[in-house]
Amino acid sequence: MKKTPTPKKGEITRKWYLIDARNKTLGRLASQIAKILRGKHKPYFVPHMDCGDGVIVINSKYIKVTGKKLKQKVYRKHSGYMGGLKTITLEKLLEKNPAKVLRLAVERMIPRTSLGKRIMRKLKIYPEDKHPHQAQKPQILEI
Repeated sequence: MKKTPTPKKGEITRKWYLIDARNKTLGRLASQIAKILRGKHKPYFVPHMDCGDGVIVINSKYIKVTGKKLKQKVYRKHSGYMGGLKTITLEKLLEKNPAKVLRLAVERMIPRTSLGKRIMRKLKIYPEDKHPHQAQKPQILEI
């Protein structure tokens, strides 16, 4: 019986992809980004290793959502103190920090472990079409 080969750290090749988020749906885009960050598109994917590639997202402030989510979707965080619940709607968060909306969507699709934290470091999100990552030679990825 043959064992499934596990890649060594040096055998993993990493690329950088550039994704334009203009007029893309939030959830569908986030799931594609999570798949690339995790490395599930590669034939040697293993769940306990970081096999994924880096992703640069531009034009995040032009992202779309369907239905009534702009008014109804609420992001919550709690300070831990009595009455410490803070809420903000998707509409207000898109105005205030459009990169955070996409980051939260992708972050919640990645494992919540130390591996997930390492994976999320390879995600760079920018509200406009300028980014400082020309040195990585990102490939343009159409989604």
